[in-house]
Amino acid sequence: MTETTAPAASALFEHVATRDEAIAHFRGRLAVEADVSDVAAALAEPEPGFVLVDTRSDESWAQGHVPGALHLPRRRIEELAPELVPAGTPVVVYCWGPACNGATRAALEFALLGHPVKEMIGGFEYWVREGLPVETADGIERRPADPLTAPRGVACAC
Repeated sequence: MTETTAPAASALFEHVATRDEAIAHFRGRLAVEADVSDVAAALAEPEPGFVLVDTRSDESWAQGHVPGALHLPRRRIEELAPELVPAGTPVVVYCWGPACNGATRAALEFALLGHPVKEMIGGFEYWVREGLPVETADGIERRPADPLTAPRGVACAC
């Protein structure tokens, strides 16, 4: 009979969180992040229960934005949010995409103002890539979904 040993750990697992650390970390992320599919589903409800805020520039907003979003560039949140978003109202913020931390900065601004807040991970880029509706001055349109982010006939089921 041979003795079985655990395989050598790769460098990938050189530093591993404890169970409790991992649970706290991932619960924490879920408390402050939402993906575009979950935001789209919530916006489809009769009463979404939050304000969606596009924190990009005027030029970016004009190129297209999520229908129903409030346009409030990040640099103006402290100044304008108190008159545009009722105190204590939950807020979901988005900016360009995963390589941009504008939504993270905006989420911090809303948190400092006392709002429950989540960042829409993936931002406007992934909203568009998933084929969700986009509003411009010409109306609302849907662009084809990117098969890498929204494969046809396959549900993420997450």
